[in-house]
Amino acid sequence: MTRAAHIPRVKWLVSAVSVIVLSGCASVNFDNSVAKTNQDASDFTQGKLALAQTQEQRTALDRTAAQLLAQPLSQGNAVQLALANSPALQAMMAQNWSEAANAAQSGRIANPIFTFERVTVGAELELGRLLSFGLLDLLTLPQRYGIAQRGIERAQLQLTTDVIDQVTQVRQAWVKAVVAKQNLTYAQQVFDAAQVSAELARRLQSVGNFTKLQRARQQAFYADAATQLATAQHATSATREGLIRTLGLTDDQAKQLKLPDRLPNLPKAPLSPEEVGKMASSGRLDIKLAQSAFESAAKAQGLNAVTSLTDIELGVRRDTVFDNAAGTSTPRSGYEVSVRLPLFDWGGLRRDAMNAQTLAAANRLEAAVRAAGSNLRESYSAYRTAYDVAHHYRDEVVPLRKTISEENVLRYNGMLIGIFELLADTKDQVSSVMAAIAAEQQFWLADAALQASQMGKPTSVSVGAMASGGSGGGEAGH
Repeated sequence: MTRAAHIPRVKWLVSAVSVIVLSGCASVNFDNSVAKTNQDASDFTQGKLALAQTQEQRTALDRTAAQLLAQPLSQGNAVQLALANSPALQAMMAQNWSEAANAAQSGRIANPIFTFERVTVGAELELGRLLSFGLLDLLTLPQRYGIAQRGIERAQLQLTTDVIDQVTQVRQAWVKAVVAKQNLTYAQQVFDAAQVSAELARRLQSVGNFTKLQRARQQAFYADAATQLATAQHATSATREGLIRTLGLTDDQAKQLKLPDRLPNLPKAPLSPEEVGKMASSGRLDIKLAQSAFESAAKAQGLNAVTSLTDIELGVRRDTVFDNAAGTSTPRSGYEVSVRLPLFDWGGLRRDAMNAQTLAAANRLEAAVRAAGSNLRESYSAYRTAYDVAHHYRDEVVPLRKTISEENVLRYNGMLIGIFELLADTKDQVSSVMAAIAAEQQFWLADAALQASQMGKPTSVSVGAMASGGSGGGEAGH
């Protein structure tokens, strides 16, 4: 329809549209998102998470990586090295930026469409100009803006969650690499003892002082020790390479990587349940993510109730008719309103789908709330059990084995036992130390998992792996 009398109203409406669009568009400042992640996960990033967008920023991060690689890499420095050096972490941040920008885009109104027409009828030339835009998009802009803002917030929460997950992987990879290096040292000691025992048994049999069965037993011990040494060598290489991949090191950087000889000492006392609960009470990320998803789904459901039914477009026309015979031109102005009629599709299926999505989001939120306490209690149980077992090995088992070893040395010096008994005792002592190292490894893995769970990123750690690690250390010498 065309009505010249309504042109002032149309101009006013176009002006209002421009003001609303310019003032109500969602936007993304990714630097603020990174700063928020550094604030919320300060124990994980130490405020040093950054996305390198320029060559100067990349060069600065490379200098940081070089400084960290110049000395033996502690667990904390391993995290900082990953933040500065890992391309996978940089890719994850860039992808999150993309998702946040896409979320913001959904809160903006579509660009208007300009249509130009040129029609000739006899001696008349008509030029038509039409500027149209989605009126329904404009009317629903506040709702879409709210949905976009929640999408941006959800992207921010997801960034923090992903960073915590990456940092936890770095911490655990560092623990495994250091433990493998420790185990290799002790596996070499068991192998050396077994090699001496096998060679001595061979010589004793050659002079008739040893039976074939006695020598075979010592040879079997040597064969098992050789197998354990080869396994320990591969574990050292595999865990080191796993850490290298997690840190994102180049081949040249990998050659500079130096690890400490042993794990840090156990804490003097474990965290109490009250301390863990207090740290986690400030807000878990898994619950916040589920809450944000539910709120977005609920707002989208209300918006979809209108957009699934119809669509409205408003256009402003300005035509000019030239009469070549009379030499005159006549301007014409007006507006057009286009409405999509719901004759064949009333949008019922789209509304059903949106209702189902909202219901699913509500149930995921409830599931996250119900599982949060259970996940934290499980992580704390693994942490406390690992601490108690590692403490028991350190204060009871290893000192006891050391006492037994010292007594056997005295008995050997007094000729009460032979060299083979002394070598077997050495093997048992080393096996106990390796079991203690396995227990310490399990504690530090559980410690990293507990910190992630406190933030709302549950990471399971099997306490059963501790028992297998301990038994594996004990079998190394048998």
